Amino acid sequence: MSRVRKRVIQMRTKTTQDRVRGYVFEEMEGCLLLFDIDGTLIDAGDAGVGAIRRATVDLYGDQIPVPELDVRGATDAALARKLLPAMGAEVNPGSVERLYAAYLRRLRERLEEVNPEAGILPGVCDLLDTLKEAGATLGLLTGNVEAGAWIKLERFGLADYFSFGAFGDEHPDRDKLGPEALAEAERVHQARFHPGQVVVVGDTPRDISCGRVIGASTIAVATGGYALQELSDCNPTLAVRSLEEQGVILDLVSRCSLGKVSDSGTREQAI
Repeated sequence: MSRVRKRVIQMRTKTTQDRVRGYVFEEMEGCLLLFDIDGTLIDAGDAGVGAIRRATVDLYGDQIPVPELDVRGATDAALARKLLPAMGAEVNPGSVERLYAAYLRRLRERLEEVNPEAGILPGVCDLLDTLKEAGATLGLLTGNVEAGAWIKLERFGLADYFSFGAFGDEHPDRDKLGPEALAEAERVHQARFHPGQVVVVGDTPRDISCGRVIGASTIAVATGGYALQELSDCNPTLAVRSLEEQGVILDLVSRCSLGKVSDSGTREQAI
């Protein structure tokens, strides 16, 4: 087990924008955090959905209406399997890859368009910096196709925080991505992570479910398409309004680094 020692990390909080306070916590070298992207780390505006719609028209024309899509927590593989039949196309490796390629071209365009709603969500950079400094391992667990995930993170300057992940082109069922993320973390970092030392962070009930499958603790953040109470009703380990609530987040993560918390542990909601 990694050496644990007390440290004092200076951090900013939402209620003390101009004042820095100290927060004491155990070093987090043994903890693995797996982050969702959209609604958790960034708000890409309508870039993703807009790119999907443009890509579909590029491939199949505008005579067939593109169906409404609930993208919250969905994998791109699942969306492709819904879109293609609606456009009269077969679902096979070739058609899926063509859709992904068209989507990625349009995604780059959409992200370069001026969108006042797009940006990094509150508290994200401060939290990622603190976790990195404390020695936590950071990865991705997202419904985005891998190339799309990196395009988004690079656009908003967050790519360097992460070195691996599990992505939405690997499986249509998001619950299948958790084991993939654990395996990739162990491969990249040459270390094993006990489920009690893993935290999944996301903004939808599907993120909570995905974390529960692998026995991880879960942090639900209400910066996406679900309200705090809706997320709390899904029984995450912790529910917060935003990642600015670093006190309760770091407390949970520091306990997970010691294997003191599991998904069956006490549920908490930030007030």
